[in-house]
Amino acid sequence: MPLSHHHIRTTVDAYLARHPHEREQLGVLLDALDRTGEDIASRSTFTGHVTCSAIVVDQLGRVLHVLHLASGKVLAPGGHTEPTDDSLAAVALRELHEETGIPPRAVTAWPGYETVPLDIDIHDIDAHPSKGEPGHQHFDLRLLFRLHTSAEVPVVLQEDEVGGIEWRPVDRVTSPTLREKLLKLPLQVEPETANASALIHNDRGEYLLHLRDYFPGQIWEPGMWSLLGGGREPQDATLEHTLRRELAEEAGLDLTDLTPFGTEYATDDAGATVPIAIYAGRWNGDPRELHLTEGVMLAWFAPSDLHRLRIADTTSDLVRRHAARNPATQSGPEPEEEERLASPHGTVPNIIGVHLYLERPDGTVLLGLRHPNSAFAPSTWHVLAGHCEQENAIACLIREAQEEAGLQIERQDVELVHVVHHIGKPRNPPRMGLFFRARIWRGEPKLREPDKCLQWRFWDPTALPDDLVPYTRLALAKIQSGELYSETGWPA
Repeated sequence: MPLSHHHIRTTVDAYLARHPHEREQLGVLLDALDRTGEDIASRSTFTGHVTCSAIVVDQLGRVLHVLHLASGKVLAPGGHTEPTDDSLAAVALRELHEETGIPPRAVTAWPGYETVPLDIDIHDIDAHPSKGEPGHQHFDLRLLFRLHTSAEVPVVLQEDEVGGIEWRPVDRVTSPTLREKLLKLPLQVEPETANASALIHNDRGEYLLHLRDYFPGQIWEPGMWSLLGGGREPQDATLEHTLRRELAEEAGLDLTDLTPFGTEYATDDAGATVPIAIYAGRWNGDPRELHLTEGVMLAWFAPSDLHRLRIADTTSDLVRRHAARNPATQSGPEPEEEERLASPHGTVPNIIGVHLYLERPDGTVLLGLRHPNSAFAPSTWHVLAGHCEQENAIACLIREAQEEAGLQIERQDVELVHVVHHIGKPRNPPRMGLFFRARIWRGEPKLREPDKCLQWRFWDPTALPDDLVPYTRLALAKIQSGELYSETGWPA
């Protein structure tokens, strides 16, 4: 199944969420993606087309390079897409195998880069009249892998194209932009992602959930509603291959298109953090007609139904985030939120939001720039925040800090420093914003959810950004002056 335009676009968008400052320099690629009727994956599209490279790091931190005979340059293995490639990672892995003989099973995606390239490079290609090829550009998506075996990997060179290989230290990587990004990688990485799940939705805005068998101690999340998916096996070249195999084995499902949505983090029964690559796909079938080989049943649920299910908070939040970015195409208009919330007696429940006030010793405070597609305050700075689910406020704060920024906070190190009672718009339900200070924390802010936040930055509270959420600006000022409570948005 050839690469879809949507898959490429989604991958580039995820990359730009991490590197928004590169949007201008990738303008020609974005223009190509915006043109209709043009196959950007085809090597015969001479306005510019996609190539993929495999950036492979070994156990000693060295990066694989090959000597390309045609150009005489020492580069990472890579090349053009083929009609048989079903993902960008598959292109890179195929080229790696063809050029060096290193099999896909010998490498694994670098944690945090399972669905997002490490680097995107645009470079000119000279004309080749003998091949009938005019000068054009390559849009090279560079996927990051690591050699996950300490054993010697046999190398079989593609002799007509490759003159040799070399493992180079990071500071000798040939590409300056690639070298810069590799030098910023942490030496100690998180557990590798070996699991993949499918966020399957239909045109009515419903999501396909799987009721797991109730076998406590034998399976993960027994008796709970979850997403279809499973763990990587040796024959799986990529995590998308893992997911397609699991969908076929568990339910006989074969989806036309699966696109990366992000990486989620769950906790297993032993308390370890388990990264899960999430792929989204659309399907409008009847789950009762599927042949289910594991679990109890499959069923469609709207996001508004999730509160009555036995479902993990992380799964519920994932579905709601996807639904907010992908409205249904067939369902009618939702009732006003305050109409859904109002009780028969006229009282209105207040939504509880939890906010992290993180201040460094130099007095600067942490803010995040929200994604342009965010349902709330797009392209606006805000503190790290989230909504309470089936949990207390401090538990929510600790969870959100870990999920959104990789920060470790302990309950005993948290104190309430401000409460703001606010209404964003006249018809919006009222909200109670709880601001907690973390006196001590571990870690530096990382982009764990690039679909939510584009960057983290510490700001001088006397020089905050202009595009700051208004109630956040008010709360920060009150915290600085030592005031515990404020109100905003209420009618005079």
